Amino acid sequence: MFNLRRLDRYILGKYLKTFLLALALIIVIVITFDISEKLDDFLENHATLWQIISVYYLNFIPSFVILYSPLFVFISVIFFTSKLAGNSEIIAILSSGVRYRRMLRPYLYGALIVAFAILILGNFVIPRSNRTLIDFEEHYVDSKTTNFYTNLHFQAEEGIQVYAESYDVPRRTAIRFCREEMAPDGRIVRRETAGNITYDTVKNLWRCNNYTLRTIDSLHRENLTFEYNKDVDLHITPEDLNLLAMRVETMTTPELLRYIQREEMRGTGTVKTAQIELYQRLINPIAIIVMTFIGVAIAARKSRGGIGVHLAIGISIAFAFIVFMKITTVFATNGDLSPFMAVLLPQIIFSIAAAWLIYKAPK
Repeated sequence: MFNLRRLDRYILGKYLKTFLLALALIIVIVITFDISEKLDDFLENHATLWQIISVYYLNFIPSFVILYSPLFVFISVIFFTSKLAGNSEIIAILSSGVRYRRMLRPYLYGALIVAFAILILGNFVIPRSNRTLIDFEEHYVDSKTTNFYTNLHFQAEEGIQVYAESYDVPRRTAIRFCREEMAPDGRIVRRETAGNITYDTVKNLWRCNNYTLRTIDSLHRENLTFEYNKDVDLHITPEDLNLLAMRVETMTTPELLRYIQREEMRGTGTVKTAQIELYQRLINPIAIIVMTFIGVAIAARKSRGGIGVHLAIGISIAFAFIVFMKITTVFATNGDLSPFMAVLLPQIIFSIAAAWLIYKAPK
């Protein structure tokens, strides 16, 4: 347990209360704009008021909070610290013999509390709520979600390549399907093709039309069989062919780790996106601490412009941080920057800025 003194409880209380108040106000504003934008979709798709509140917004709000929590924290710290400075409370605290670093301790406590909550929510709670949110949006907001994919090609397992010209998600049907098994030396030993395959949910098998099986033994002798209709276990599931069946934002962190391992083996192009999602969940809570200290360093000094000047400077820095995070993410997704460095680099740069501002702050 923290050894909280009166000063700690006072500043920590201000920190958490202001954060929750700012959160509530911004959420009300966001919901107002969101409703005005999507009301026609809700009415057109016959979503009930209870579904909109209990399913959509109950799951939308946590996702929004996680995404912009560093900004909310920053604005909160700027706001209440500016008021403390404007009322000369910070001057009184420092004049009473409290060291500047000691005054920062309750700010650190508040940042750690929020960061820990964001870490738990982002890794285990929000992904599950995202599943419900995406399902609702597909039914009541964007009913034209892509359900048809072309030119699917991936490695299902080590040495097994799968190809399909197209895949229809609702019908669970793939056209011009091919599955190849290769020996360790790269030689094809088994090749299955079909004009089209449809998944039978009762038998858990694929119904193959114009099914051809070609096998090659170690002596390079071929065996070819053909059947017009056949139920076959192809060792893949409909989810393997559905590119959106497992969105990274709907996976808990243990599920995401298993997904990354599988996709690395399959050689698909979704690995970087999944890795960025993983590192953002684990590293981004640090931004809560970084933004807290930057906010204190900016707002603790008394200025003529008061809170307005501090808020203007603070919001500019916060948006610069968000833009920088987006830029590094793009470089990781489309360039040579590693996903780990793409997420960590903004934290390092702004941590250095926070340390410099704290060092230069009047004490």
